[in-house]
Amino acid sequence: MATTRKKGMGIKTSVKSGNFRKTKAGAGMTKKGVAAYRRANPGSKLKTAVTGKVKKGSKAAKRRKSFCARSAGQMKKFPKAAKNPNSRLRQARKRWKC
Repeated sequence: MATTRKKGMGIKTSVKSGNFRKTKAGAGMTKKGVAAYRRANPGSKLKTAVTGKVKKGSKAAKRRKSFCARSAGQMKKFPKAAKNPNSRLRQARKRWKC
């Protein structure tokens, strides 16, 4: 018999739950949300956003560069969100300093 996987993230995805930031506050997951996700998904390597200053070439700088590249692709895929400065995508990119 095959095992079935749960759909979704395994955590509450509302802003009220405290797991996610409001759009105006930068849109991403909170520390609490990341901790909840890692409890629900053992072995996960999910981390919070890189928001501070980073040394060039450091692991954090590489994570930021990777996120910015991925989210730039999302900007192309969702032009409506890309044009709206208050979209979760644009707010998250701003928080990550893309």
